[in-house]
Amino acid sequence: MKGVIVLATKEMVTKNFGEGKWKEALQKAGIDKEPMILPMSDIDDQIVMKVINALCEVLNLSFTQVADAFGDYWVNEYSHKIYQVYYDRCKTAKEFLLKMDSVHVASTKTMANAHPPRFEYEWKDDKTLIMHYKSSRGLIDFMVGLIKGVGKYYKEDLKVTKLDNERVEIVFPY
Repeated sequence: MKGVIVLATKEMVTKNFGEGKWKEALQKAGIDKEPMILPMSDIDDQIVMKVINALCEVLNLSFTQVADAFGDYWVNEYSHKIYQVYYDRCKTAKEFLLKMDSVHVASTKTMANAHPPRFEYEWKDDKTLIMHYKSSRGLIDFMVGLIKGVGKYYKEDLKVTKLDNERVEIVFPY
């Protein structure tokens, strides 16, 4: 996983819960000394998952709650520092979400070892989109949180439902 995800998680936790909670989670995850992480650093997925699971314990939140908090923070606070151009190019949540697969491809094509999730799209009806999550990481709960964050960003009341470990249903209000 890229360091930018870990850096965003750290910023979210320290801003919303305090630096002590971040340090406590690292200790609980077996990390005695916080390493220097750069946005393009490669971080072992298992280490990131240990930290996320430790955060669940330390913050007394479920995995889904942490995923939702991350999704909201990433979309509405953090990612604008790096990816504002992608938000500016879209007028609606639907438009943004339909570009996510191509954005992942474009934004990571020059990053060594980047393995972002891929998405496929299926329309159930004119207001209902099924997004297919393609990743070996199994972090579809984070995708759900990110989609909810996109709805908030575009001020749209999206109905987001995880159907299984590979599909999310999104009902748009228009």
